[in-house]
Amino acid sequence: MKHYGDITKIHGAAVEPVNVIIGGSPCQDLSVAGKQKGIKHTDNGDDETTRSGLFMEQLRIIKEMRRNDIEHGRTGIYTRPRFMVWENVPGAFSSNKGADFGAVLEETIKIVCEKAPAVPIPKRGWPNAGCLTDMAGKWSVAWRVFDAQFWGVPQRRKRIALVSDFGGLAAPEILFERESVCGDIEPCRSAGKDTAAETAGGVVAAVRAFCFQGNGIDRAETAGCNGKGWTEGVSYTLNTVDRPAVAVIPIDLRNATRNTASGDTCGGGSVK
Repeated sequence: MKHYGDITKIHGAAVEPVNVIIGGSPCQDLSVAGKQKGIKHTDNGDDETTRSGLFMEQLRIIKEMRRNDIEHGRTGIYTRPRFMVWENVPGAFSSNKGADFGAVLEETIKIVCEKAPAVPIPKRGWPNAGCLTDMAGKWSVAWRVFDAQFWGVPQRRKRIALVSDFGGLAAPEILFERESVCGDIEPCRSAGKDTAAETAGGVVAAVRAFCFQGNGIDRAETAGCNGKGWTEGVSYTLNTVDRPAVAVIPIDLRNATRNTASGDTCGGGSVK
């Protein structure tokens, strides 16, 4: 593994081009355990660059590397890096009242669509899983919350994993099992003519997933459950007796607190 040192001193055009750049910017300014100063960077006009704001350096390197590739004749799906992975704490959903995660999505999309419209912040907060796609199939961004206890780590540790495909619609295919967010990811890709017009190119498809205890299904109300009987984003352990159920609820972001901007929509999009 090559070590390049300080990320703020790395130029994307001066290092070996790669197909994917993976980063987990410092979480201290996004975590609910801290002051949630948020994602700030002086290049964006902020008065300081926070530790979590180093995410912007990751995007800068990606832009520089892609620009250099284009100048050397590589275009479309062959422009490197095609993919980006970003990992961070779920506190990113609530930091700055949800605006910080919205900024992550917006700035990521701007890598391939400089005039991308603003991403609306859901009234009830960001869901644990969702995806944004270009209606023309030029790019896609998907995110999902994972819990480390189900990946070989002996503790409950939730993290957001965000995958971006700057050359197509592979992001949700990579992040979600097979082709499933709510059974079939295909609706996320379809060109919904009416909803695309309503959102001026807002390309949001989001869901909330709930798991219900198997011992509380089809039982008398007097039998009750263990605890509240349901969890969000985490499934109960399967066993030979109980069979939990999973419900996935689509989130309509058209009624979000912030409307999408008008202008160049880079292909438009659909809402599911």
